[in-house]
This record gives sequence, C-alpha cells and structure tokens, in this order.
Amino acid sequence: MTTIEKTTPRYQGKRNRLDKPELLAPAGNLEKLKFAIHYGADAVYIGGQKYGLRSNADNFSFEEMKEGVEFANRYGAKVFVATNIYAHNEDVEGLEDYLRALEEAGISAIIAADPAIIETAQRVAPKLEVHLSTQQSTLNWQAVQFWKDEGLPRVVLARETSFKDIAEIKKHVDIEIEAFIHGAMCSSFSGRCVLSNHFTDRDSNRGGCCQSCRWKYDLFVDDMPMYSEDEDKFSMGSKDLCMIEYLPELIEVGVDSFKIEGRMKSIHYVATVVNVYRQAIDAYFADPEHFELKREWVEEINKAANRPLNTGFFLDTPGAEDHIYEPEEKAAPYDFAGVVLDYDAKTGFATVQQRNHFKLGQEIEFVGPGGTFFKQTITEITDADGSALEAARHPLQHIRIRTLKPVKTMDMMRKKIVKK
Repeated sequence: MTTIEKTTPRYQGKRNRLDKPELLAPAGNLEKLKFAIHYGADAVYIGGQKYGLRSNADNFSFEEMKEGVEFANRYGAKVFVATNIYAHNEDVEGLEDYLRALEEAGISAIIAADPAIIETAQRVAPKLEVHLSTQQSTLNWQAVQFWKDEGLPRVVLARETSFKDIAEIKKHVDIEIEAFIHGAMCSSFSGRCVLSNHFTDRDSNRGGCCQSCRWKYDLFVDDMPMYSEDEDKFSMGSKDLCMIEYLPELIEVGVDSFKIEGRMKSIHYVATVVNVYRQAIDAYFADPEHFELKREWVEEINKAANRPLNTGFFLDTPGAEDHIYEPEEKAAPYDFAGVVLDYDAKTGFATVQQRNHFKLGQEIEFVGPGGTFFKQTITEITDADGSALEAARHPLQHIRIRTLKPVKTMDMMRKKIVKK
C-alpha cells in the first residue's frame, strides 16, 4: 500500500505588512485610481478588460495599468486587479497571457474566485499574489484554512460575515482577512445571483449584472395589481453598508484590509469615503485609548451617500428595515461641482474643471485630503481668458473662481443643493 504524505502548505503565516489595516479603495478608471490614492488609500482594486465583474465600468488597458502602478508607487500604494468571474470554457482561452501581462505591468495581486484562474495564476505568474474573492462566499475558518493551504495569503470574506465569525476565523487561522466596510450590498449571496441572467441575458457572474434588485416592480394577487399607476412600485434593494462608527471593533477583531465597494461610483464618492476612513484609521492608531468618532466624519460620509446606510451583517442579520422598498430621497446635501487644477496665490483665483453646473451667489465648499475644507459663496467666475461669467454651464470647462482660502490641485468643489 502506497503512503501519501501530506504536502506542506504553500503559504505559511502572515507577511510583513503595514502596522495598521490596509485601506483598499475601488477605482473604475485611471482618474479614480489617482484620486483614491491621493485621498489616502493604501491600495486600490481595478478591473482589466477581461475576467472581471464590472464589464460596464471603464476598466483598464495594460498601458493604463502601468501608469496606475507608477502613480501608486509614488505614494507607496498597491494596485490589485479583479479577475473574479466564474469562467466558462470559452473564457479560459488567453488566460495565461493575460495573467502574465498583469505581472509584467507591476500589479501586486489579483482577486479571484474560480479555482482554474487561481491555479493558473500561481503557475504562470508567481509574482502575482492571489487574494480569494468575496464571490467564493467564505464564511467559516475551515474554508479559510483550505485556501491558506492552497497558497493564498489573503481571503476576502463573504459580505454575510459577522464580527463573531471573523473572531472565530482569526482564532484558528493565521492569514490576512479582507472585509467590506462600506458601500452597496448585494440582495443575494454575492456571486450567486442569476436574476440578471433570466431577465436580460446578462450574466451576473461574468460581469454583466443589470442590478435587477434595484428595479421597480408591480406586485399581483390573483392577477390583480397591488399598486395603482400613481403609487410607488415595489423594489428590493438593500441599504448601503457603513462601518465608520465601528472602526475600533473592526481593528480589534483583526480585519487586515478595509475594503470600500464602488468601482462604478464617482470620483467624488470614492475620494470622500476614502478621506474619512483614512482620517479615522490614523486617529485611532495615534491614540487608541482616547479615540472618538467625530461628527464631521459622519457628515462627510453622508455627503457622498447614495442610499440609506446600515451595518450589514456585522452586528446581526438584516431585517425588513434594512431594505429599501420605497423611493429613496437623496441623502447627500451637496453635489460634486468641480476639481481644482491650479491655484494662483497672487490673485486668489483657483482654476477649476467643471463637473456640474454652478453659478454666482451659490454656496460651495472645497475639500481636500486630511479633511481640510471650507465653505464660501461664489462671488466671481471667469473663463480661462478672464472674461466674466455668471455660471459654469459646460461639462469639463476650465473656469476660474476667486476663493476665500488657498486650495490645492485635486481638491474637490461641491455645491449645496437647494431643495425646491
């Protein structure tokens, strides 16, 4: 009888890493990558033009990946690539070349769910770390141990994981744990929904999700509609996750990477959310015993919120009150209005690229990394040639605004929403 010896796991223990949890941000394109890192992300995750679950995002060419990696390196940050589809036979062709190209571009890690993609990456691109995607719905320490034994240094836990689950996993397995701490939640198990497939022939698990859970539906009883034409339709979208109030608990339970959802979200959303969590993490590590949640952090989060917020599965299983069944009111009191391109200290004028209509007399605020911000009323606008304007009406127009205080390149400008 032949004796089969148990092989030594390919990955042992934790690596040298940051002295605090990694702040991991989404980046749907190169501009978002730069803003996420500039506003404090330790790492960003992006999508290439194959094998990712956000086929409708701009996504990155290899040339853009290289530029993104070069930018990240200047800040000491890393770039990860989502290759988290469940591959069909026709998806496998070209996979080896794709993974080698990611390695050559300087990508630090891929985020994968399909065992075929994981094994192929380990074989043909050994410099690429492989992080297990949340699409694998990993919820228990035995499963985490399995993936560690398969050579993976990090597991992105299922969104349904609780504080209690994480504590149990960290008790048994010495491995890096990544968890979502902010952003949209899936109404189904992540990676298991097929509503989009049935309704639109777009495969959720190969990047085509049409977000069927966010649609408005008629409900019928015995062929009779429950809603009249003037009533709001039924939807079943979940509220968004926000764990800013539980930052100490996330740190103390042992989460190694704090992940923000939203590769399809705006520059304003990504930069604002990253900015807040960066400040909170740094404040905690500066003085853990006296850490307090600042009201302005919560206010900032709300300025970028797309939906009502809750704590997901961390504290308890969400109930009916954690879903959205009626039309949502826009939570954010401000809209993204522009990006600072330059500032002239002699004249006190900032050159701003317009991202949303604004006009004279409107209340605005400027915000930058580290929570620096101030409010003012727009008193003077000119075009690039110095001609006076009453409003900035044209998308991406370069205009000049007199500011009350100095601003910096890549600071953001918001305008206050006036409800009618």
